[in-house]
Amino acid sequence: MDFTGKKMLGINGLGRIGKLTLWNQLALKHFDGFVVNVGREVGKDFSAVIQAIATDSTYGKLGKFLYGMYPEKFKLKVLNEQERLLELDGMPVKILQKARNPREIAWSENGVRLVIDCTGKFRDPVVAAEEPRGSIRGHLNAGAEKVLVSAPFKIKDPTKTTPEDSTMLVYGVNHLNYDPEKHHIISAASCTTTGLAHMMKPLLEDERTADILTASMSTIHAATGSQSILDSMPKAGSKDLRKNRSVLNNIILTSTGAAKALEKIIPQIQEIGFMADSVRIPTNTVSLITLNITFHTEIDDKGNPYINRKYINDIYKKAAAGPQKDLLIFSEEQNVSADLIGYKAAAVIEGHETHTRTGFMHITPKTLQSCGIDKDKNLRIPVTHAKIFGWYDNEFGSYVNSLSRLAIYVDEQM
Repeated sequence: MDFTGKKMLGINGLGRIGKLTLWNQLALKHFDGFVVNVGREVGKDFSAVIQAIATDSTYGKLGKFLYGMYPEKFKLKVLNEQERLLELDGMPVKILQKARNPREIAWSENGVRLVIDCTGKFRDPVVAAEEPRGSIRGHLNAGAEKVLVSAPFKIKDPTKTTPEDSTMLVYGVNHLNYDPEKHHIISAASCTTTGLAHMMKPLLEDERTADILTASMSTIHAATGSQSILDSMPKAGSKDLRKNRSVLNNIILTSTGAAKALEKIIPQIQEIGFMADSVRIPTNTVSLITLNITFHTEIDDKGNPYINRKYINDIYKKAAAGPQKDLLIFSEEQNVSADLIGYKAAAVIEGHETHTRTGFMHITPKTLQSCGIDKDKNLRIPVTHAKIFGWYDNEFGSYVNSLSRLAIYVDEQM
């Protein structure tokens, strides 16, 4: 099939994010068609690829995903098995299975200008396109003009920094920083960073809650493909031995790069000193951010703090109805994780569980003197600690939905 004149989206990798990105874009109908690189043979014949695309253990079959109670509306046709050409819901989808190295993928021959790399393998924007093991820059050599990476950048050489032609963006937070003349490799950060960024944005934009003393978060995170089904032997050089323990029957404490990536998305975070960790649990999707923040607090003439539960919830209500509409949701329901599967929002604030407590920091004259301040009385400085909960469907609803919006935004600037 000749794709000349058609707006074709390239997707590299057909894992969890790659497949769900295809599903989401099929529903959105922004692009005219798709070229998906699998990079290897799958099963015994082409039917194995078709089944992998059309079914999902978390979100059901593709027809039900697109049409709910009327899955029969969905049509799947094999247009040319030899050319690996499908028609999904009336849209052409070409499957490539020959090349794994990005610079060898046939993007140019198939009219692809924008690629989303969902492999998780190519995250270093510093590595040259000629790297034998592959590089994210290889997509540009293969004919793509812009590349989105469905993961945060990971620069292995500590002496190198992010190149000028690369940037990290979260749709709805800092995507307007995208410069089409300058940026050609774009990281869409991670699922947790996306949810966290949308939780932090309204707090930092409010005059009172922007004055943050310290912040930390834990994500109660669903299992991912990087974990072991059963206990396994760690690879050479592995630092985190817990990820090799069985994902099926363990709560696993591990690390997350969400706070570090957040500094790239919202530079103000660098001044706060954000701590983050992750607790993996045996569920298939939907995760929960527990955000702990301590604010400098003002007290009114009756001795009550301005920052309290209602004040914080009102901030989120306004953000959800205004600048972050459809990306941030404020909920007063008592949710469980299954309620949020497929929910299209970067983060859903569980307003029912927002809590605050105001106390006082006692600073003695001795402490003041050690800081070079000559005082003879104790100081009592009011501070408010808040605990805020935010749900996010770390697969489709939060991350893939945000990634797709970013892809469409980039495409519209091309």
